Amino acid sequence: MNSSDPVPVGPLADRAGYDEGFLGPAVPLPVPARAGVETVTLPYTHFTVALRPDRRLASAAAVGVDGRALVEEATEGEEWAYDPRVPAERQAGDELYRNNSLERGLLVPWHDAAWGPAEAAHRAAADAFHYPNAAPQADVFNQDMRLWQGLEHHLLDHPAVFDRRLVLLTGPVLQDSDPPYRGVQVPLRFWKVVAFMLDGALAATGYVLDQSPDLARDADRALLGAQHGAPPPLGPFRLYQVPVSDVAEITELEFGPLPDVDLMPLPRTPEDRWRRLESYDDLVIEP
Repeated sequence: MNSSDPVPVGPLADRAGYDEGFLGPAVPLPVPARAGVETVTLPYTHFTVALRPDRRLASAAAVGVDGRALVEEATEGEEWAYDPRVPAERQAGDELYRNNSLERGLLVPWHDAAWGPAEAAHRAAADAFHYPNAAPQADVFNQDMRLWQGLEHHLLDHPAVFDRRLVLLTGPVLQDSDPPYRGVQVPLRFWKVVAFMLDGALAATGYVLDQSPDLARDADRALLGAQHGAPPPLGPFRLYQVPVSDVAEITELEFGPLPDVDLMPLPRTPEDRWRRLESYDDLVIEP
């Protein structure tokens, strides 16, 4: 299959998925910029995942978030499942996460998709716990991870996002150099691009969460892991606001109009291009 092929008919076949016109101007699901990269488009309730079967992980996911209609009590717990529309062996499932320190990192958090009437909100929350919507992350939980997990909700509450609606595009950075583990290459970085309307015009910001290890510090642990079948060493999370064009470059994905409406001004020097975030006060989200 490629990114334009429909998924097979069956369970979940009634899911409409992400609405690229959610904000008004079209914000498409990111697609591979290189020809020949196989993806399978999996629509769920309010969101869509683009699965890379060769990596058994998503390359991108997209959700429209209506901050005025979020249903906080939409789920009481998680029950992970394979997506029946794709062979289980093409998904990174329970065997990747069992008996180790890896977390199932939700790409589209259930609470972002859970909005609208109660039935739709509950269905969206349950849909989030399908394996194509997960990617392996370190179990380290530091300040940068807290910022990452709360980023879109901080933006929803910001006065610049006047109608409390935004589009969240997200995924792992899939690189050929990612370390292998149990048949899956574990990504070391994750990305988000957030789009919203600002003064009647489309605007966007981009972010990267980096869990690359300190190779000097972790050399012994890396060797030990290779010998004993442990996950590859992952470092503490570091969060950056980055140009949307840089997200497109490192992911090799097409982001439609978003690089041209990025609110982060390009710095004069390359070393200042990625802005390390220590708190939400460091965000550049207004012209």
